[in-house]
This record gives sequence, C-alpha cells and structure tokens, in this order.
Amino acid sequence: MGVEANTRAIEKNVVTDFSDRMSYSSYLDLDILLSAQKPVSRPEHHDELLFIIQHQTTELWLKLVIHETLAARAALDVDDIGTALKCVARVKHIQKTLTEQWSVLATLTPTEYSQFRDFLGNSSGFQSYQYRAVEFVLGNKNAGMLKVFEPDPAAHEQLSTLLHEPSLYDALWQSLARQGYDAPASALDRDVTAAYTFNEDLMPLITFVYENHTEHWAVYEAFEEFVDLEENFQLWRFRHMRTVLRTIGMKSGTGGSSGVGFLQKALELTFFPELLAVRTDIGR
Repeated sequence: MGVEANTRAIEKNVVTDFSDRMSYSSYLDLDILLSAQKPVSRPEHHDELLFIIQHQTTELWLKLVIHETLAARAALDVDDIGTALKCVARVKHIQKTLTEQWSVLATLTPTEYSQFRDFLGNSSGFQSYQYRAVEFVLGNKNAGMLKVFEPDPAAHEQLSTLLHEPSLYDALWQSLARQGYDAPASALDRDVTAAYTFNEDLMPLITFVYENHTEHWAVYEAFEEFVDLEENFQLWRFRHMRTVLRTIGMKSGTGGSSGVGFLQKALELTFFPELLAVRTDIGR
C-alpha cells in the first residue's frame, strides 16, 4: 500500500507494546543520557545546551576511540595486522566526525558564549581524561598530566596504567620484530612511560618498506594508516584552536592556560615522527 494523506501506516508486525520487552530507549538508557545536560548558568542561557552536548558527544566518541585503539594494540600483540588496521580505519572515521563537530560549536558567537562562560568556573577540556588516554595510547605520554586527575581515582588509574603500557606504535615495532623485520633494539626496549620521540635507528627499516612496498604491502599499508591517524589528530587540534580563537580570541582558558597560545603548541606534538620523516628521504 502507498502513503495516503501523507501518513505512513504502521505495519501490523511492528512491535508497539514494550511492557515486558526491551525498547530502544531502555537499551540506550535514554532517560539517563538525555537527563545528563544540566546547564549551570543563571538565568539559564539558551546556548549553554549546545556547549554541553558538544563536549558530551566528544567524550562518547573518545570512549570509542580508546576502545578501538586498545583493540588494535591487542591485535598487533598477536601479529594480527588485518584486525588492527580494521580498528584503525574505524578510528579514522570517528576522527573525521569529531573534527566536523567543531563547525557546530563555531556557531556560538563571542557575545553568546560570554553570557555563560563565567559560570563554568575552572572546568576545561584540558581536564578530559579520555583525551589524555588517547594521547597516551598513541604514544604522546606526559606523566605530569596525572596530577590533574588525582581527585578522580578511576581516571587516574586508567591513565597510570596506560602510562606504563606500550603504545600502539610500540606494539607495531614489537610485532614487526616477531615477523622477522629488523626492528632496532632502541625501539623495542625503550622506556614506554616517556613521550615517544624521533628514533633515527628506525629509518632504515621504514625506508626499506617504502622502497619495497610491493613485497611488504601489509606493513606499508600499516605505516600509511598510522600517518592518517596522526594527520587526522592534527586536523582536530587545528580546528579546536581555530574555534577557540573565533569564540574567545586571545583570552586565557577557563582552566588557567594561555588559551589559543597553549593550543598552538599542541600542533608541534607528534605521534609517529619517523613515518613523516621518511617522506623527505624517499627519492633522494
């Protein structure tokens, strides 16, 4: 049957009685999820709901990024590069969504934000433990960050655990070594609690793979997927910085940082420096 009077008939087999069945709402705990937006401005400002939802959805996506990157690392630990790259591919799509979200927050004008910003106190995205967890899993570790999360034992424990575990990048080199590639000891035995820094010893292996990619396609693909991860992360950081600049200019951040200046410094941080450096060496 077609649509009549611009109304679609409900098919007879569609379930409508949920008195003893799981519903969409109960499965997703929508009563909890949709009651978690609690504006603090008084009187309540219209645009604060946007601000809250923007950051809550970001945290939900970050939760999935952590889930997928840890799964990718676990796959590399058993040399299952295919599963690892499937997880990475999903993360890349999440990153694109997170980056596009900044365009929604950018509709918040300086005048609108200023009317409820003071109510936020010192709360700041700098205090997102899930964002720090993603950085730690990817190798950009900073033990000093743990102090921020001492009042939250669960967050502090998660970050402390990730601090002392190998990063996704570390797991890649360990896997390649087990597969017979000449991964240097300096990459395999490094202090995993330290922020990853450029390792010249890796360049011969990486250059070899790029120059012989047909015979080493899986590893070559892994390198390129990791480069995508880094590039997407940097695009997110850049959009963050530009959105903050557009909204508050050069004001200090609510958490006490210098604001835009602090965010600009983040663009100098890196996860997989050798995979970018090889681009200079190839074809010389």
